[in-house]
Amino acid sequence: MSEQRCGDVEETERQWREAVGREELVLLDGFHALKHALRFGADVRIVVADEPQAVRGLARELASDVEADVARLVRQAPLKALLARVHPTGVAALAVRPGRAEGRAQLDARPRTAPIVLLDNPRNLGNVGAVVRLAAGFGATGVLTRGDLDPWHPNVVRAGAGLHYATTVDRVELDELPAGPLYALDPEGEDIRALTLPDEALLAFGSERHGISPELRARADHLVSLPMRPQVSSYNLATSVAMTLFHWGGPKA
Repeated sequence: MSEQRCGDVEETERQWREAVGREELVLLDGFHALKHALRFGADVRIVVADEPQAVRGLARELASDVEADVARLVRQAPLKALLARVHPTGVAALAVRPGRAEGRAQLDARPRTAPIVLLDNPRNLGNVGAVVRLAAGFGATGVLTRGDLDPWHPNVVRAGAGLHYATTVDRVELDELPAGPLYALDPEGEDIRALTLPDEALLAFGSERHGISPELRARADHLVSLPMRPQVSSYNLATSVAMTLFHWGGPKA
């Protein structure tokens, strides 16, 4: 497949600039984000690269299951002119953000086969993205956040490597929580090693600095603590989520 003519490149650049400001579109930064989004059914609208043939080669080498989609979608455009920073893999894409109604239906479907992760007022965008990546790997039903952080912020999606499309990710208010027993991680809680976490659980984690908010703590059915050496103040948020999901059990074979 020959590379695009100059006029085609300019048209691709124009289309990207027109699309990038649309609220319903999400930036996928780098090949792995694109690969994961395609694998999990994202509606990818435009893919741009400085060297489309190199991106097709990456797909052939690393993700043959989506190679045909990548080859069909990728077009040449000057990334440095379009992006604040260019990913080392030299590719970026825009995909449609999933509708909230569809995501809510997945959260409310019963019985659930995996817990929902709830982040209470998280502050660090990279940590939230890492949690999304963990949740996708463990097959969690979803990742919900409370507070003013947007879990679909470009920096969160970047840290999540496009795996927002592998689970349900949304922001909710306290009165919008899905049904299920609420297990809140708290230093004063019962040792997690003495508990069995059910598939129906909502697993709540507090902010990196302040922990679980009083209103969510009051709603909790169970307070749960992770084993930790004395004088160590806390675990990273993503580490806490990983330990808890591992204790739950992970994806069923």
